[in-house]
Amino acid sequence: MSSTCPPGVAGATSSDGTRHRSTLASAAVPDVVIVSDAASVRDEVRSAITDPDATVRELEAGKQLLAAVEERVPDLAVIDLQIGNMGGMAACLDIRLEEGMDRLPHVPVLMLLDRRPDVFLARRSQADGWLVKPLDPLRLRKAMSALLAGDTYHDDTHLPPTIPVASPAP
Repeated sequence: MSSTCPPGVAGATSSDGTRHRSTLASAAVPDVVIVSDAASVRDEVRSAITDPDATVRELEAGKQLLAAVEERVPDLAVIDLQIGNMGGMAACLDIRLEEGMDRLPHVPVLMLLDRRPDVFLARRSQADGWLVKPLDPLRLRKAMSALLAGDTYHDDTHLPPTIPVASPAP
């Protein structure tokens, strides 16, 4: 039995209880949730969103993310790893666990990392992409565009620099 949801309604639930994500809504106007307890990080991410019609929801606590996603499924969640009460890794895993139980559709997650070694945590939390701080608008836009298009984005600034070594003289 197939179920239908109203067009343009992201995260709608049909009469048979099936959760749907509207491709129409995500293609036309992105809905982005930003989770960080630092206003400066939220401001940087919001300013990098170039679509003036985009819906941007800002949360200050990781524990607020699941309720916000259940209320309206976003096209993208941008999560700061270092959130005071419930870290970004726990917030991302919370979403992934709900997805695994088929209670939520897949939500692309962009994790904002503080240092190179945090890439391990982003991978473990099953984030679709990550950026190592300091942030800049170009990298943010590139990462968000990739995730909104259904791709992944892995910032390579976490890799150690390659230093050319001269070969020994014969």
